[in-house]
Amino acid sequence: MNILVTGGAGFIGSHIVNGYIEAGHHVTVIDNLSSGELRFLNPKAKFYEMDILDLKVSEILKKEKINAINHHAAQISVSDSVTNPISDANSNIIGTLQLIQNAVSSGIEKFIFASTGGAIYGNQVHFPASEDHPCQPLSPYGISKLCAENYLRFFNEQYGLSTTVLRYSNVFGPHQNPHGEAGVVAIFCQKLAKNQKPVICGDGEQTRDFISVRDVAQANLIALDPKCIGTFNVGTGKETSVNSLTKCLLAISGKTISAIYGSARNGEQRRSVINYKNFHESFGWKPEVSLEQGLIETYNYFKK
Repeated sequence: MNILVTGGAGFIGSHIVNGYIEAGHHVTVIDNLSSGELRFLNPKAKFYEMDILDLKVSEILKKEKINAINHHAAQISVSDSVTNPISDANSNIIGTLQLIQNAVSSGIEKFIFASTGGAIYGNQVHFPASEDHPCQPLSPYGISKLCAENYLRFFNEQYGLSTTVLRYSNVFGPHQNPHGEAGVVAIFCQKLAKNQKPVICGDGEQTRDFISVRDVAQANLIALDPKCIGTFNVGTGKETSVNSLTKCLLAISGKTISAIYGSARNGEQRRSVINYKNFHESFGWKPEVSLEQGLIETYNYFKK
């Protein structure tokens, strides 16, 4: 299959590209390198340095005879979406909508969309959240992802575009960006590798559902199945507090460093965890990488 991966030089996208190529697919990557890095890009992939808003994207779809689109290019910072919601919307709504329209006009068979299971549900009513949990995002980032999901539903119903939406929990692993506010695992791993103290925001009892990027890449392989249509949570269903995460990372690093506590972030969700039962029962996917195993892999990556 000829697959286009947008954001294929980024953290999650680069792992998906590797998985697709190992499975024998031909992969084309579009990435503007705003957060992606060429060193993460599989050398067997065809690469175009380009923004998804570029009008030439439609030409690439035809030139490379693309059958499926895996859309991971996005503005990913929750805090940046709060300070600049228009920029967030241009990337995550307008850019996605333009890509969907190009997919329909080019006769693309499959459209896989990376959504969020953390930001889209907002303050959860029940734990873990299933796909039918109310979606009340607390940030423009979450709003933009929900908007894109609704556009995909429209194009599926109106034009028959085969769509798969994967709602990720908190993804971590090698290639993750250790700068900024996203990716607490990457940030802490880099701090420890440099013998610096990790900073916990608030009391550290806020919980997240940490999922290895290797399990996410496997979910994207399954999503290529023509029968895999709909919206699916991709997480572990397990809550881990930031305090517990920090304790585990300190043990893995073998460092005698102790964490320090800083101010809590405004508007941060207290608890976030999602239920993957639907994806497991429908297509057999389940997380295979334990939290400790994934943390060891990630810490060793940053140490090197």
